[in-house]
Amino acid sequence: MLRAGDVIENPVTGEHVVVIEGSEDTGGAYLVGELTVTPGGQVVGEHIHDTLDETFEVLSGRISVRLDGREFELGEGERAFVPKGSAHDWWNDSGENALVRVRVEPAGRFEEMLTTVFALGRSGRTNAKGMPNPLQLAVFALEFESTIRLTKPPRIVQRTLFGMLAPIARRRGYKGVVPYGEPDRVDLAQRQPA
Repeated sequence: MLRAGDVIENPVTGEHVVVIEGSEDTGGAYLVGELTVTPGGQVVGEHIHDTLDETFEVLSGRISVRLDGREFELGEGERAFVPKGSAHDWWNDSGENALVRVRVEPAGRFEEMLTTVFALGRSGRTNAKGMPNPLQLAVFALEFESTIRLTKPPRIVQRTLFGMLAPIARRRGYKGVVPYGEPDRVDLAQRQPA
């Protein structure tokens, strides 16, 4: 579990997270992180969280958001609330870094899912957009189905395809959870505001 001061990053998607309150700090009730997204950086793709709510607040810079098919921009001081079950995606298509405070409630397995995605990116096991190969994606998607699911292809296609690919992937050594390793630590008390 992550705790305040842990730092994780995904060099492929341009995401760098400083944990403000991790699930270890909150007993799993929620987690808060400050996410720096470089120009051109993005999350892996449009997705849905069936069991958690997510709030984004832009502390500096701008991000573009798609929420249930509607696209808009958020600037400094603006926020978006993404209730469970809502399709969403976000990215930084500005020319500067964006600093976004993200709150996830309840924490559930969100941290484990996020650190797995980041570990795959750090180890070179994704494409240029941060997406793992189909075998890795199959075991990941089944492992974290209650935490995150992609909006495309349709869910029935994902379940069928991933259900067929997962046994092959497991025989080849793929795992749904990939350890991140030891997160770096920052001293939050001495951290400079962005």
